[in-house]
Amino acid sequence: MKNMKKLLTLGLTLVLAFTLAACNNKEGSSKESGGKGSGEVVELNFWSFGATGYDKLIEEYEKENPNVKIKFKTSETSDHHDALFTALSAGSGAPDIALLELDQLDRFKAAQDRFNNLYDLGAKDVQDKYLGWKWDGGANLDGDFLIGLPTDIGPKALYYRTDVFEAAGLPTDPVEVGNLINSPEAFMEAAKTVKEKTGKPFVDTIEMAYRAYLDPAEEAYLNPEGELIADKEGSEVKKSFDFAAELWEKGYVGPAEMWSPEWSNGVKNGDFAVALGAGWFKGWLKDNAPEASGFFRVAKLPEEFASNWGGSYLSVPKETEHAQEAYDFIEWLVAPEQQLKSFQDAGLFPSAVEVYDMEEFKTMEDEFFGGQVSSVVFAEAAQDIKGLPYKGEKYFPVHEAITNGLQNIQTGKDPEKEWKAGIKKANDLLSR
Repeated sequence: MKNMKKLLTLGLTLVLAFTLAACNNKEGSSKESGGKGSGEVVELNFWSFGATGYDKLIEEYEKENPNVKIKFKTSETSDHHDALFTALSAGSGAPDIALLELDQLDRFKAAQDRFNNLYDLGAKDVQDKYLGWKWDGGANLDGDFLIGLPTDIGPKALYYRTDVFEAAGLPTDPVEVGNLINSPEAFMEAAKTVKEKTGKPFVDTIEMAYRAYLDPAEEAYLNPEGELIADKEGSEVKKSFDFAAELWEKGYVGPAEMWSPEWSNGVKNGDFAVALGAGWFKGWLKDNAPEASGFFRVAKLPEEFASNWGGSYLSVPKETEHAQEAYDFIEWLVAPEQQLKSFQDAGLFPSAVEVYDMEEFKTMEDEFFGGQVSSVVFAEAAQDIKGLPYKGEKYFPVHEAITNGLQNIQTGKDPEKEWKAGIKKANDLLSR
């Protein structure tokens, strides 16, 4: 009997010991996972590109959330996306958060299994805060997988030089300019007037002219099956190509390549009348062409040219061990209040519709644009956009194959031959 009691006592002691150990392990597990109230510091790696100004907002978020530390890394656009794609393909080394540029997005959508579906992390709760076309661009074709939350957008407008317009006898008030140049035909007529009266080209570069019809196209180079459609009858790409070629042949386009030193000098000196630029372009102007301050204004583009050029999305790669914490941060980062700050500090144009009604946004006079409240023009343009064209994984090489032909036209080559050569190069690329 004594031995039986000893065995029972020993058994109860062991059970109690195992129970306590299990409880301790659960507590430790909670801390290791960064659960709420655990006090554990979660570190998130955030890969970005370009001049976003997100570093300032990260500091603000860390103050509000002392258990979250964010390691921010920014690179050149192509280097960033190539490094991210390599890490995702290898299955290791990807960050917790990654910024994806719009033109690169379809490349990553094809690897959606390497990302978290943001709908599973709470994205449906904030969907109505953003422009519908921008939100839809972050989802797959079926619409049931969201790869990225909307950040900035690139609504396009007509940037024009008031001094060149005045010399050509054209109006300089933004509303009057928008009313005058209200169709592609009126655009061409204004180009003729500027050339005849001032001797200057109307559009800064042939790429800007090409994108006039390309950016609003419902279908661009490829269909979702990866087949080339640019060469089909009625192609928007061919229409864009012919429009740019016509402007060049009539002397309505400047000779320099966009972003070149010659082009930059032309921007500063007023060597052309207009640029069909996105909202982010004014940030470039302010930083790189201070000599042009006061000479530029912004007007609405013709409806046929209303479109988006650029913008990004925030994604959460599958590899992260802190998916919810990463999502919570990016949801905060793209909230209307933060998008207003990004616009004020870094010129990132908001995709959150609420911002357009904020007093700070509607009254933001722009000294560079002669005191004009240019934000309102871009907000109207953003709400005129109907959707984003499908671009496909091989958008960039195909785009380059076609636009190389435009550059050759500027050296005297035949436009139709250059078009056919570009289509052949594109087909060769897709057949590899």
